[in-house]
Amino acid sequence: MLGIQHRPSWLTVLTPIALLMALPAIACAHGVTEGDQSFMEQSEGVHLFPYAYLGAKHMVTGYDHILFLIGVIFFLYRMKNIAIYVTLFSIGHSLTLLLGVLGGFHVNSYIVDAIIGLSVVYKGLDNINAFKRWFGFQPSTKGMVLIFGFFHGFGLAAKVQDFNLSSDGLVWNILAFNVGVEIGQLLALAFVLIAMSYWRKSPAYEKHAFASNVSLMAAGFLLFGWQLTGYFASPVN
Repeated sequence: MLGIQHRPSWLTVLTPIALLMALPAIACAHGVTEGDQSFMEQSEGVHLFPYAYLGAKHMVTGYDHILFLIGVIFFLYRMKNIAIYVTLFSIGHSLTLLLGVLGGFHVNSYIVDAIIGLSVVYKGLDNINAFKRWFGFQPSTKGMVLIFGFFHGFGLAAKVQDFNLSSDGLVWNILAFNVGVEIGQLLALAFVLIAMSYWRKSPAYEKHAFASNVSLMAAGFLLFGWQLTGYFASPVN
């Protein structure tokens, strides 16, 4: 974690602006496509491989989940530690995904996605050691990753709950979807680790680490604000 602040680079200033401009398009891209939705609503019986593919696709295109994972592994260098944190995150979102879809536990998608945005803000704050320096205490990082994993799982469940799915084969299909989510998470994580391994070899890593986490927080606040706007603008509320 960082204890020293560095002067933000021009990239740090422009990144939140670019995210703000691109957010509507990204939000639409993150949702399930009409073709995928049509398949899920019209299919009956067990379809393990298609649902696994859909789960992997959803995670790989899930910018909010990927941003959180970037924050989680930002200062993790040993594969053992990475595996521990990613496992905690996986346990959290797997449990609530299954609870939401199979257990019928419904949450407001705007609210849970807003909390997911705050999870990105939290990880940026944690990485710059803000809680210790500003508030004099340090929340359990592992515990917070698990807790926010619960919310990320409810976010996944909320997407699936929007569809009228057949009960025939639903349990096996959702289990396959969850397996696909884990596969997609591993693929996204591998890409992030490769990119960060190259970045860490550069002197720019230490120089811009603080600024990068500020940008991460900015992205989280944008996600939070975007979802709250959707919540209050929704005619259902």
